[in-house]
Amino acid sequence: MSSLKDTFEKIRNLEAEKKNLLIEIEELKKMADVKAANLENEVALLREEIESVKILLEQETKQQPSDKSLQGETKVSAKELVEKTLAESSKLGNEIFPLSPYSQYFDKWLVNLRQMISESESNSTIKVDEQFVKDRSQILLDVESVLAQKRLEESNLSEDEKALADNSQLLEESYKEHAEKTKELSSKRDSEVERITKRIHELENEIAKREATKIRIFKYKSRKEYNIARKKAAEKLDRTKDDLKAAKTELEVVLQSFSVDQENLDDEYEKKNKEVTERKESLHKNPKN
Repeated sequence: MSSLKDTFEKIRNLEAEKKNLLIEIEELKKMADVKAANLENEVALLREEIESVKILLEQETKQQPSDKSLQGETKVSAKELVEKTLAESSKLGNEIFPLSPYSQYFDKWLVNLRQMISESESNSTIKVDEQFVKDRSQILLDVESVLAQKRLEESNLSEDEKALADNSQLLEESYKEHAEKTKELSSKRDSEVERITKRIHELENEIAKREATKIRIFKYKSRKEYNIARKKAAEKLDRTKDDLKAAKTELEVVLQSFSVDQENLDDEYEKKNKEVTERKESLHKNPKN
């Protein structure tokens, strides 16, 4: 009956651990998605910077063409430059800022835009006239005006919108905190289980060794000494069995304790998430502004 009880307890512990691992996997997936989005944006920016550096290096290492081929090479270089500039401007135009407030990305985006225009104008194949400079300046002013307006709109968010943003941040922090605590708790549990399991194996081996050892009467001078030796060996064996029983009990207690700790951690996490989610839903359904 005791063995069956232990088996059921082991099954419950494994099911609890499975549940915790599945929750941790989902949290890590969500964290990975956020990180992937950020990395994707950073990679795109790095690619743009690399292209800009390549253009500068090409300008520095470019040799002067001969008089006969000057006109043909100028046309090809101008075409390539136009295509490159259009591609870079398309990337800037389609860039998606990953996290609110989005105005935090405006300054870097403007720097990239000005750098692209400056590199294009500095190429010897591009002839910049007064009208081009005027149009370009006006376009930049229009872009800066739009971004300034967007920045102002973000700074004037309603209380509900700010609360929604704060709640989203709380959810993300809650995911990370729960994942870290779950990982820490799992590490402690594994360390304790490994220590006790090792002790159990040592005691089981010791018991098997003692049970296999036979006390032979011819080694002793009298039957009395032989009986005393047998009694001591039996007592040692009983103590070792008691130690084994205590170790197994300790393992059960440790597993149960960590199971309770994990349940409390999960309950706290679910409660916090429920409160934040309910606040978000309430703000969506009943906006003040």
